[in-house]
Amino acid sequence: MDDQAKYTVGWVCAIRTEYVAAQAFLDENFGPPESQPVGDNNHYTLGRIGKHNVVVVVLPDGEYGLSSATAVLKDMLRTFSNIKIGLMVGIGGGAPSRKNDIRLGDIVVSSPRDGHGGVFQYDFGKTMQTQRFRLVDQREGSSFERFHETGYLAPPPAFLRTAVSGLQAKYELQGHQIDQTIESILRKNRRLNRKFKRPEPDTDRLYKSDIIHEPTGINDDSGDCADRCGDGPSKLIIRPERDEDEDNPAIHYGLIASANRLMKNSIVRDKLSTEKGVLCFEMEAAGLMNHFPCLVIRGICDYSDSHKNKEWQGYASMTAAAYAKDLLNEIASNKIEAAVRIAEIPGILSSIEEKTTEIQTNLQTAGANIIALTIKQHQADIKAWLSPPDPSINYSKALQQRHQGSGSWLLENDTFSKWKSDRNSFLWLHGIIGCGKTILSSTIIESLSPRKPLLYFYFDVTDGKKQTFDKMIPALLYQLYYQCDKASPQLEELFHSYEDGKTQPTSLSLLQTFAKMAEETDEMWIVLDALDECEKDSRARLLSWIKDLRMQATKNIHILVTSQPKSDIEAGIKKLDCPGCELEIQSSDTADDISAYIRWRVREDEALERWRLHPDIQDEIETELQQKANGMFRWVACQLDAISNCLDLRQLHRTLKTLPKTLNETYSRVLREIPEGYRRNTITILQLLAFSNRPLWIEEAVDAVAVDIEEALPFHPKYRMPNQSEIVCYCSSLVSTTIVSNLDTTRTQIKLAHSSVKSYLMSNQLDDTIAPKFQEVEAKTSIAKICLAYILHLAIVLELTDGRSVPPRNLKEILPFLEYCAKYWMVFASGAKATDRVLQNLMQELFDDSTKLYKYCYDLYRPDGISIARGAPTPSRLYYASACDVQYIVDFLISTGVDVNAPGGHYECALAAAAARGSVDIIEILLKNGAKVNRDSDSVSMPLSAASKVGHLEVVRLLIAKGANINATGGIRVSALYWASQSGNTDVVELLLANGADVHDSSTSGLPNPALLAASYRGYGDIVKLLLAKGADVNLGGPLHEASRGGHDEIVETLLANGANVNARNKQDYTPLQLAATNGHVGVVKLLLKSGADINASNRWGNPIRSSSSHGYLEVVKVLIAHGVDIDESEALPAASQGGRDEVIKVLLAAGANINAQSQSFGSALQAASTCGNDKTVGLLLKNGADVNAKNNMLRASKNSLEAAVHRGHYKVVELLLDHGADMSQSGYHSYLIQKAARGGHTKVVDVLLARNEVETDDHLVTGD
Repeated sequence: MDDQAKYTVGWVCAIRTEYVAAQAFLDENFGPPESQPVGDNNHYTLGRIGKHNVVVVVLPDGEYGLSSATAVLKDMLRTFSNIKIGLMVGIGGGAPSRKNDIRLGDIVVSSPRDGHGGVFQYDFGKTMQTQRFRLVDQREGSSFERFHETGYLAPPPAFLRTAVSGLQAKYELQGHQIDQTIESILRKNRRLNRKFKRPEPDTDRLYKSDIIHEPTGINDDSGDCADRCGDGPSKLIIRPERDEDEDNPAIHYGLIASANRLMKNSIVRDKLSTEKGVLCFEMEAAGLMNHFPCLVIRGICDYSDSHKNKEWQGYASMTAAAYAKDLLNEIASNKIEAAVRIAEIPGILSSIEEKTTEIQTNLQTAGANIIALTIKQHQADIKAWLSPPDPSINYSKALQQRHQGSGSWLLENDTFSKWKSDRNSFLWLHGIIGCGKTILSSTIIESLSPRKPLLYFYFDVTDGKKQTFDKMIPALLYQLYYQCDKASPQLEELFHSYEDGKTQPTSLSLLQTFAKMAEETDEMWIVLDALDECEKDSRARLLSWIKDLRMQATKNIHILVTSQPKSDIEAGIKKLDCPGCELEIQSSDTADDISAYIRWRVREDEALERWRLHPDIQDEIETELQQKANGMFRWVACQLDAISNCLDLRQLHRTLKTLPKTLNETYSRVLREIPEGYRRNTITILQLLAFSNRPLWIEEAVDAVAVDIEEALPFHPKYRMPNQSEIVCYCSSLVSTTIVSNLDTTRTQIKLAHSSVKSYLMSNQLDDTIAPKFQEVEAKTSIAKICLAYILHLAIVLELTDGRSVPPRNLKEILPFLEYCAKYWMVFASGAKATDRVLQNLMQELFDDSTKLYKYCYDLYRPDGISIARGAPTPSRLYYASACDVQYIVDFLISTGVDVNAPGGHYECALAAAAARGSVDIIEILLKNGAKVNRDSDSVSMPLSAASKVGHLEVVRLLIAKGANINATGGIRVSALYWASQSGNTDVVELLLANGADVHDSSTSGLPNPALLAASYRGYGDIVKLLLAKGADVNLGGPLHEASRGGHDEIVETLLANGANVNARNKQDYTPLQLAATNGHVGVVKLLLKSGADINASNRWGNPIRSSSSHGYLEVVKVLIAHGVDIDESEALPAASQGGRDEVIKVLLAAGANINAQSQSFGSALQAASTCGNDKTVGLLLKNGADVNAKNNMLRASKNSLEAAVHRGHYKVVELLLDHGADMSQSGYHSYLIQKAARGGHTKVVDVLLARNEVETDDHLVTGD
């Protein structure tokens, strides 16, 4: 029946599976219409259900979501203008909760709730500024800072809602026959059984929200969750089977959430379920509801999480279609006849057009936002993993202190200019303490800022995070990652190799990655300030690294370091063999800058305003300071601070006549002249800043000086300074503040004003009146007491909450110094005066079991270094004391009778916590009082594993002597030998092996040869040799694979020399050569090829040259080609084209790669580049003869390069292809491409296509006219 006016019901499906299910439930199927208007490209099936004639339409293959749904609706309403109601029928993702027991195969029907329509529209990619939820795609690592709540959409017509209520009542009385109806249909059409029958019940797995389905490779939609993610009670939410009295499938009525992006995040799912009452997620309804009075019916095929699969899609489509049919049979035909035609609703067609345009625009914006936010979150994840110190704080502070115009002498210096112009140049800028080197470093960095990548680091004696080589490397790595797109994949691969940041990288792996990233740059600039403030052992490693970097780099790297002229630094720089690469800062160089600074301070500083009407006195001050400065900015700044306190001329003259000659003399005078009323607080601030591992935030310092141990109430908020910024007034010449701004916060940091201040405070040159306060034991005792007294104030805070638990975040807002105290009290207490009775009493109060204050401390900072899941029990007091390394409290608690073997904590017992800290004295106390070195089963020894992992040799020796089982497991069910090998603790490995450790022990881990595998991957060559000497199997588990993956040439040589099989395959079917090539380790590749590695060995992810081409490892590609690799069979050229690896492409083409060869994974090289939008690569391929009209032979992919670029919205590629003769002459093809671009929201592509007049343009397809 083809009379279009007789069809009153529009039934919309998103995918083919839903379309098949809809047709299966038609009482009569009339087939497609005999004709339809030009410009309507929808596919329809006409039919009858009961007394209603139904039009079933499906969205284009591969195109679903709001945009496609709206476009399909527009054409359907033009062709079938008598449609009066609509049904959106198909599959969706469920949002199960305690309140709503939603299961796979169940049905969710959109129903108004709380006065709102039944569909809730939200948008992942629209308005991102105001944070409400933090949405994280658990599988893909993407992040969305904000989701935009567009609103509740219009409800369906009243008679449809009434029919829903009627059917609901009928089901409650009689039950439904949905499952039986489906079975009947499947019996009649057995072809549908395989895809549409109900899956086995055990495939309905609801995973806990924190269990994530991790992908293992490209096209990872398949893969059994039971195997990949597990199916035990620890992973799944166990639900009882439904009994005979319950509907199965069940029908749920309520809110459906609709967006322009698939929901596959259990955390966000649960949030929206809890806060909005969402039952189901889908992607099409929001494109229809405000323009198409329809009901949304969804069969549940998954749980809107990362564990998506297609197993339940067929059955879920059938349950939704069965419900839709039952619903239509509840509606009297005269009800529909009386309804208004949708096409006649005022403004409906124009609103659909507007909606289509809006969605297209929003999708474009959303896509850009999503990509940007995905990148942003991934960068944040990598930054959190690296934990790099932030040198921008030092840079900003130096710029704030710099006087305008200073440093120009250096920028104009010939030596400096030569450093900038020479390739692979090095410059050592050195000068005396206080001469302004850090200010000059910032001037240099600012002058180089247009050049990228520009990396810098400030060593800082006042900040423990900025004092070692190992802290510098992560900072430089992250800057390079952030600034250089070509280099970033190297760090991302390292991140993924360490379980996406779940484990920490070795120093060696970071150094190797930096070297590989450096090779991806054309030119790079590195500025390192204050090398003398780097720890001495680290300085030697740093200079050796600089030497290696300069020798190995094939690119152009400029390195500049500043320091005082220390002898070890000078000796190390001589080894760099770069004559003329140093520049000494002479007092004559900085004289003009110092004079300008003095003049500016004397004439502009408000503190010296009193002399502005006396130019002769100003001249006198300037002359005196200029004559005595001797090139020291720091000395000048301190004298000006002192002069600013002179209130009359006599005082000024006395000060000028007695100016100290050195910085130490200056600091001595500053301390002598501190008013008595300031003295206590000044000492507190200076002790904290001198002995703390980090600078303080100003609010922390303010609370610290508000503590007075001698008071009955040592701390109360009322004793805080009214004006926090005035804290510098206690000792303004010795401390300074810096404003630190992050994305959403601005805080003030306080620290010692200069490294020389700390040197002075730690020296033996302090006055006798103050020197005792800065003896280490005395200072740490004082700080420990302040921290503990502050913590004990918690008791008062908790008393005010009537015993209710206070979240740590709230506590930190109430007591801003609390987190610092919780983290550092034990650091200071362990180095304090053991006999100090006040300190002992304070510690006893903290560990008083009746107050539980120690639990709050443990929640704020866990000294075992492990983040415990929320809700996990706090370990025992003895465990906490042992982890804190505080012997007095351990003795005290044992004297009270605590259980020394009480379980709990990351290390499981107090003895293991002490072993991890290396606390021999505490271990001996615990052992003396009955602590067990092995568990009752004797198969687990957490203390031995903990000590071996951290590398405490004497503790390992002690535990072995006390009977620790050498082959017992600990931690993640692996032995002490594994932990020592994995951590690179060679001396511990030697000791364990000498005492009988089994080199192959894999007792409960199931990991073969774990110690050798760990040492091989981590790059610990000496340990590899030790293990092999003790009989470790060189081929068991794949040590050669691990060494190749890690890029360790020497270990690869060792393993090969000991008989490793060069062509063995690991569990993932990789050969060592594939792993080395995939990770860009050219040295290892050469070694393996020399030893007979199969150059063409492949697996499902390709072969060595494909993977190295895909990642852009040019040198590896060259080596493989030189050794005769088969290029055309490898898919190397398409792989390189997909990644935009132009240099690799040139090398492959020069080696004879077939530019038009087709591959199963990518299509042609041109297709791969066009699909990914690599316009430069597309241009390169076209220039080298790529066939612009080559047909693609891949299934379910665009048929040629032009269509691929149109589909993905790459307008620049579309222009290039058309300019090079891409053919659109086939009838209707031009219009088809325009429509494809329009549906994807790619307006720029539409513009490009419309501008081409090769074929007539069907404007109505775009404009609707």
